[in-house]
Amino acid sequence: MNRFQRTREDHSREIAEDYVELIEDLIRESGECRATDLAARLGVSHVTVSKRVSKLKELGLVTAQPYRSIYLTDSGRDLAHKARERHELVLEFLMALGVSREVAEVDAEGIEHHCSEETLMAMTKAAGARRTAESKRQES
Repeated sequence: MNRFQRTREDHSREIAEDYVELIEDLIRESGECRATDLAARLGVSHVTVSKRVSKLKELGLVTAQPYRSIYLTDSGRDLAHKARERHELVLEFLMALGVSREVAEVDAEGIEHHCSEETLMAMTKAAGARRTAESKRQES
């Protein structure tokens, strides 16, 4: 696969991951997720949300009926959890490099969707080594 094709696929996956993470957040916060809530949080039109929710339904990530709440399927919840874990890993890595939490949060939101498993494993290793070194310094 060439890098341009991978980037296009990453962007498509990024949108799905952002939606399922936000759906999960909204359900946790208020017990439900409506298309209007998604549109407001994402700053997009209701039509844009409707099209994306239809695509998520085709992918088996959500269940939804017109004018009703949107719910995650088991696959949708799994994707949301994996995306959240990846975000936390990238966030931790960036902060280990000395990036402020505020900036790292924003940067991680974009980077998390475009890292290969190999890169994520290297980030895990580097962040872990940095944590170990910091712990040893604090013990001294």
